[in-house]
Amino acid sequence: MILSLMALSFSLAASEPAAGPEMPKKPNIVFILADDLGYGELGCFGQKKIRTPNIDQLASEGMRLTNARSGAPVCAPARCVLMTGKHLGQAYVRGNMDQGNESQLPIPDEEITIPEILAPAGYTSACIGKWGLGGFQNSGNPNKQGFDHFFGYVCQRQAHSYYPDHLWSDGQRIELKNQPAIPGHGQVKDANGDFSKFQGIDHSSERMLTDAEGWLAKRGEDKKPFFLYLAFTEPHVSLQPPQRLVDSYPKEWDDKPFLGGKGGYVPHQRPHAAYAAMITYLDEHVGRIRAALKKQGLDDNTLIIFTSDNGATHDVGGADTLFFNSVGQLKARKGSVYDGGLRIPMIAAWPGKIKAGTASNACVSFHDVMSTVAEIGGVQPAKVTTGHSIVPVLTGHEKDYQPATCLWDFPEYGGQQAVLLDGRHMVLRRDLQKKLSPWEVYDILSDLGQEHDLAATEAGKALIARADDAFKTQRSVNPNFTIKSIDGEAKAKKTKKQP
Repeated sequence: MILSLMALSFSLAASEPAAGPEMPKKPNIVFILADDLGYGELGCFGQKKIRTPNIDQLASEGMRLTNARSGAPVCAPARCVLMTGKHLGQAYVRGNMDQGNESQLPIPDEEITIPEILAPAGYTSACIGKWGLGGFQNSGNPNKQGFDHFFGYVCQRQAHSYYPDHLWSDGQRIELKNQPAIPGHGQVKDANGDFSKFQGIDHSSERMLTDAEGWLAKRGEDKKPFFLYLAFTEPHVSLQPPQRLVDSYPKEWDDKPFLGGKGGYVPHQRPHAAYAAMITYLDEHVGRIRAALKKQGLDDNTLIIFTSDNGATHDVGGADTLFFNSVGQLKARKGSVYDGGLRIPMIAAWPGKIKAGTASNACVSFHDVMSTVAEIGGVQPAKVTTGHSIVPVLTGHEKDYQPATCLWDFPEYGGQQAVLLDGRHMVLRRDLQKKLSPWEVYDILSDLGQEHDLAATEAGKALIARADDAFKTQRSVNPNFTIKSIDGEAKAKKTKKQP
């Protein structure tokens, strides 16, 4: 349900009038996406060990969305849902599928993305960070998918290294002062090994931040409304934060090093301190972006949304989510349709529009973002979007908001499906590549850890019937991402799955 823009006292008109009274400038939109940041890894979401002062400040000036979920429990499909506004039952990309040559399965030309719907309203758009929806040689090229500017990793596999030998800028390969083998997958034999060889000179995050600051400086000059999508890679392992931040955390946290090998990620002498440093470094990114907005006089007319692409990582690469209580009371981690894999921290701040220091438990998800920015930009979302605008939630009119059905059709990690009904009941099933497993039902408002399966109750049976109907009516068969127990032996396109 979309509120009248007159009631919100700001214009979302698609174009300025030729004459007459001056209309308010369209809002700028900055969407900051962390990578594998768990629900409980920010101070404002209950974290006790890791410092996140800039993000906590953002929350104090805006709204915490405490019942938000990603579009998928892993990277590429989550970003596809975000960019195209279609839940995972209809998304083109539903898993991490690598094609080599620095490309994941590319979204096709006919997919409509957020920057494409904003362009008619005069918005200029940039994607800085990790893309993961195709390469420059195919239809997934971010510059062909609506972005006027791209800088960073086009391939999410390359983004496992913070010291790559190159990044990309609008199709041009940018060489960095790092060797191709740094930080190459490897390991050391013991605590006395050489850990320094897994560090480089040019840290990718610093290069991306510098590019973002330069791009924002140009927006301060041209005064055009903009959409800036910042897809930072922290805290996704490998563990390669600045040493100054590693040194800022207690030495007693680490009684043994991570020697590498597990999951193919690089070693680190102090894995707990390094993981915390990754998140604090991410927090510094947010501070620098806010400072750049303020320097250009853009902060008062900019909506900032900060969130994560999925739940906290399963413990690979030296990560230890139990040590940090990374998902709080939630069940499971990344790769699961239990809430530990889907529920994410989300913060929105918008001076004069979002009341400072507030929180909402409204059910929101990645496929809502397209409809939301469409309303803000005064344009129509793609006709196939499955989400709802959350502008009513952000502006204090939550009673006018009706959550969209959130549906996840995920063929990886054994094959899983889930649907969130009425923003309260999660109905899910797992191991679907082996057999048609029974549904599980959880009341996520009263049972945060999903410990009490309601499937056998009368209410649970009614919810299962609704879940069955949702998948029958809202799921499309995707030949690239089939689930054997449901789709049979459908022939999938031959591509490599990425770990």
